[in-house]
This record gives sequence, C-alpha cells and structure tokens, in this order.
Amino acid sequence: MSTFTYMWQLIRYRPGWYFLNAIVWTGIYLMPIIPGLITKEFFDSLAGESATGFGIGALIALLLGFTLARCASIYIGFITDVNFRFRMGMLLRRNVLEHILKRPGAKAIPCSPGEAISHFRDDVDQSEEAVSWSVDVFGMTCFAVISCFILIRIDAEMTLLVFLPLVLVIVIAQLATTRLQKYRAASREATAKVTGAISEMFGSVQAIQVAGAEHRVTERFRQLNDNRRKSMLKDKLMNEALDSIFSNTVNLGTGLILLLAAHKMREGGFTVGDFSLFVYYLTFVTQFISNFGKFLTYFKQMTVALQRLTGLLQGASDQVLTKSNSLGEKTEELAPDTPMIGLSPQERLVRLEADGLSYRYPETGRGVEGIDLALARGSFTVITGPIGSGKTTLVRTLLGLLPKDSGSIRWNGEEVADPGEFFSPPRSAYSAQVPRLYSDTLRENILLGRVNRDGQLERALHTAVLEEDLRHLQDGLDTLIGPRGVRLSGGQAQRAAAARMLARDAELYVFDDVSSALDVETERKLWQRLFADRGDATCLVVSHRRAALARADHILVLKEGRIEAQGDAQSLLAKSESFRRLWQGDDAD
Repeated sequence: MSTFTYMWQLIRYRPGWYFLNAIVWTGIYLMPIIPGLITKEFFDSLAGESATGFGIGALIALLLGFTLARCASIYIGFITDVNFRFRMGMLLRRNVLEHILKRPGAKAIPCSPGEAISHFRDDVDQSEEAVSWSVDVFGMTCFAVISCFILIRIDAEMTLLVFLPLVLVIVIAQLATTRLQKYRAASREATAKVTGAISEMFGSVQAIQVAGAEHRVTERFRQLNDNRRKSMLKDKLMNEALDSIFSNTVNLGTGLILLLAAHKMREGGFTVGDFSLFVYYLTFVTQFISNFGKFLTYFKQMTVALQRLTGLLQGASDQVLTKSNSLGEKTEELAPDTPMIGLSPQERLVRLEADGLSYRYPETGRGVEGIDLALARGSFTVITGPIGSGKTTLVRTLLGLLPKDSGSIRWNGEEVADPGEFFSPPRSAYSAQVPRLYSDTLRENILLGRVNRDGQLERALHTAVLEEDLRHLQDGLDTLIGPRGVRLSGGQAQRAAAARMLARDAELYVFDDVSSALDVETERKLWQRLFADRGDATCLVVSHRRAALARADHILVLKEGRIEAQGDAQSLLAKSESFRRLWQGDDAD
C-alpha cells in the first residue's frame, strides 16, 4: 500500500467528519479574503481614493465582525479536527491491537513490548499529523488561488514574486525526501530500543539485582540513550533545516515584493490600498507556503510510520491497518454485564482429538513432534515429563497459542481451522504456567471486566483454595496486587490465575503446572475441590506432581518432544522407567 493510498483509506474511514473538518477549515482560511479587501478600502479612504463610499467606522466594524466570526470558526474547527483525528488514531491502534491479540502468543509481536508501544504512540501520531495537515493544505490552497486571482488583477509581476517561493519549497522538499525518511526511521528505531530496554528492566528488577548487574544494565541503557540522542539530533536538525529554508525563502520573496512595491508607488501606479492588500494577503500566503512545505515533510515521514506499523502485522495484509471498525461506539453491544453466549447441545465437547501435532521453535528447533491425543468428555488427562520435554509447548500448540507446523485438531470430529480463535470461553479456558496478573485489584484480575453472575466468583475462589488467603489480605478481593501480582506469593498468584479460569464456564479446562508453587496440603485441596466442582467438564493438566498423577484417567509421558509412554498411573509405574522417576520425584525439579 502506497502512502497516498494509506492516507486516503484513513480519510474514508469517517469521510463525513473529514469533509466537515475540511469545509470548516477551508472557510477559516478563506475568511481573510474579505478583510483584506476591507483593509484596502480603509487605506484608500484615508488617501481619498475610496471606490465604495463606506465610512471609516463602518469599515472598522466590518473588520471586527469578521475577526470575531473567524475566532468562532476556529473554535468549531478544533472540535471537528479532534473528532476526526482521534477516531483515526483509535482505528489504527485498535486494528493493530486486534491483529496482535489474534496472533499465536509466541509470535504476537516481532519486537519487545516497549518497542511495540513506540509504534502505537509515535507512528500512529505521525499518521494522524499527516492526514490532519492535508485539511490545512487544502484550505490554504483555496485561499492562495483566490488571493492570486485578486492580486493578478492588481499587479501580475508582484503576484508572481509572491508565489515563486512555493516552487522552491516543493523542489527542496523533494530533494530532501530520502535523507528525511532515513533520519526519521533511525530516530524511531533508536527510541523503540530505549523504550524496550526500559520495559525489560522493569520486568527483570530482581534478576538484575541478584546477578549484581546494575552497572552493566545502566551502561547499556546509557549507550542506547546516547544513540537515540544522536539519531534524534539528526532528525531534528533535518526538520529545522527544512523549516529554515522554507522561512528564509519566503522572507526573500517578501523583501523583493516590498522593494518592487516601493518602486511602483513612487511611479504612482500603485495605491496605498493596493500595497496594504498585498501586505495583508502576504501574511497568509507565506504561511501557506511554509505549511505546504511542512505537509510534504509530514507526508514523507508518514511513509516511515506506515512501514513500521506494517512490520507489526508480520506479513499480514496492510489493509488490516485501515479496515473499518466500530471503536466501541455501539456500547450496548459491549456492555460488561452482557452474559456470555453458551454453546448449543451439538457444540458441547464430546471428544477432542489431535493427530500428528507438531511445532518447532525456529530459533532452537526444539518443540513437539507427531503428538496424538484424545480427550473424552469429563476425562482428567495429565501431560507429564522432565523439564524441557515439551509439555507447555504441546498445550500451547493445541490451543493455538503457538502456530502448529503440522497435524490436525478435531472437536467432535470437526476439524478446527483456527485453534487460536476457537479455543476460548465457553469452549475452553486456560491457566498459563507463569501467571499473568495486572496492577489492579484481585477481583478485577479474576473477573477481567466480567460481572459476577450466580456466584461464579465465589465458586472459583473456593475451588482455587483462595478463601483463606482473602482473610489475610488487607482489603480482601479489593486488594491492589501490584504489577504482575508482586504483592502475592507465588502460590497465591498461581491460584488467582486458576480462579480466573474457573470463573468462566467452559467445556475444557487446561491447567499448565498451576500447583508447582503450592504446599502439599493446599495442592491436595485444589485437586479435591476441582474434582468435586467441575461437573462433567474435561480437564487437561500439565503436572509432575503425584497428587495430580494419581487422579488422572490418562497420562501422557513426554520425552524430547515425543510421547514416550501413556496410560494410567498403575500401568505406567509397571512399564515406564521415566514415569517411575517422575513419580519418585527424581526428574521433578
């Protein structure tokens, strides 16, 4: 998609707001036409050369009236500009975020979260800027055309000198395109690296402290900042140099006009009113020339923004950026108390099967290969194996959080085309190996915006063995748990994540090692309550703990990404040395 197409598609998203904004601002830029003619008449009246017969007071009143009208129009213009501009920015951010959230978890973004934030902030703002300035350029162009027609009728030679700088500005901007884009891309890249480093440092404070790496991390951050400073300086200097060229070109033209006007006035062919009209229009015409150059700069920089935003899509069509979206304007459809639509009897899980399921991490080649499994309704299946055997990789591939390289997944015999979109409540709910908690209350971390219906929250807290912990938290469920749940212990964080999953009615519950940080008694209660409360829901559990293995209907033992053995605990104890080692705890840690 070209930059022009990108801009046009953004305009087409809300064409009504854009063209209303264009009409308002075109009116604002055209308003000085009449005050300029009034000013000419005012000075001609002072010189006794008036052609209309208006009095001085009437002319002053007209000037004040047009000034007040222009102020009111500018106020309206800011309203229309903000309404269009922010809708455009929200569209880009929503579409990119929506695309990222549909991607497999391991490949959601091609960069660090900090760098992605830089794309969301800087590149979207740059796109907004360029489209918004297109409105100004259109209005100023209309003013330039009309004022040029008026000025040519007065003096064609002087009018030519007014618009000659515009040609120079356009030529200079075109010559600077390549270097301008290069400096802007380098500046954005350096900023993204700094933002990414900050994100990584905040997420690894304890690891940095334990390793005694504060100095090395600080030094690396200083180097990144130094590179950013140099890149930003080049970018800023390039922009300032262009602005300086635009302004000085205009000033040169202004000087020539004044010299020529003085010569013509001495010859008597140029009135004071004519001179005042040229000077009055010159202010707005020079502004048009300067801003036209700025628009060309923004347009070129928009190309860099488009390339960076497209990079976040990782090969998807760039049309994703500008596809129409509601932006939540139909709030009644997104109300948080809207109940989740359940599955029909035919859609409820009877049997889940995977054949030949494979995924290899591109960087290491490790993963899972040729996995066959079948889960019947109401079953309790455990995936176990030594560390690095592929347990988490298997469940994440099954759920579409990693893109499978090969194999098929079937729900009640029907193949699942897009597991990432398919496996979500009410079909399945997932609790990850590493709990993902937010800097909010414990209640919001569990509900995530949903309304507690029919005691779902209370049941989830009971099953996750959290009710006793709540009594020791200062504000109970309303306790702020801090970034990534730092105010909770490891076991509390795991059980909070499990409660989040259990608060959602699902056909399939997937637990990824949710009891690794629990003491023996708490773990026993967790599995006991899960068995008592889950009804006929199907459970797929990753665990090496004996409490889970002993309750399993079926166990898959993985080794180096493949199924080494399978069966129930008793049969595996008899035939699998790997399982016996896990049962005895030799490979558990």
